[in-house]
Amino acid sequence: MKGHILIVEDDRDIAELLQFNLENEGYRVNLETHGERAYEKIVAEPPDLLILDLNLPGLTGIEICKYLRENARTRDLPIMMLTARTQEIDKIIGFEIGADDYITKPFSIREVLARVKALLRRAKPASNDVFQRAGFQINFNQHRVLVEEAEVELTPTEYKLLVTLVRGKGRVLSRDDLLELVWGMDYYGEIRTVDVHIKRLRDKLGPAAALIETVKGVGYRFKIE
Repeated sequence: MKGHILIVEDDRDIAELLQFNLENEGYRVNLETHGERAYEKIVAEPPDLLILDLNLPGLTGIEICKYLRENARTRDLPIMMLTARTQEIDKIIGFEIGADDYITKPFSIREVLARVKALLRRAKPASNDVFQRAGFQINFNQHRVLVEEAEVELTPTEYKLLVTLVRGKGRVLSRDDLLELVWGMDYYGEIRTVDVHIKRLRDKLGPAAALIETVKGVGYRFKIE
């Protein structure tokens, strides 16, 4: 089985068309038509990919996407928005709240299948679980970080912070996000501790320091592209 996909779409014909074609490709597919029920299912058992319509009864697709990105358990879930809306503002809103891709109706099944495959490939670590970018390498299995082939010694917290940024796949993470994901919800220290650790991390990464970008007034992200 290639992976588990949840389709949240209140148009039964569209949902079943997608399900039929995705199952033919070897995916395990479930359907949901109601926004609130869908959100509860996703949080309880996150799928490998979510295909999400914008116009739903209960919670809208925009609301679901927003809540999923605020939840540490589902923050990195690949999300493909599916909607009949074609205005540019709707696409901008979808991407700003964290959608990874955007398909408008009517759509080509072949295009949807190709985009699903690409999203899952980007979300899944390589077989040896190594990420590489511009002279930077991190081996998640071995807990090793290399910059220009030289190993970088990091504290457990620095390593966890770096992994969290890399796993964010280019998404901006606020200081509050990083405190929750790295230090835990029970941490009561100052939020400035994130900035201090980012500085130390950059100092140790040397030539690769620029891969950790500051988004002024928001937080930090790891430069993927």
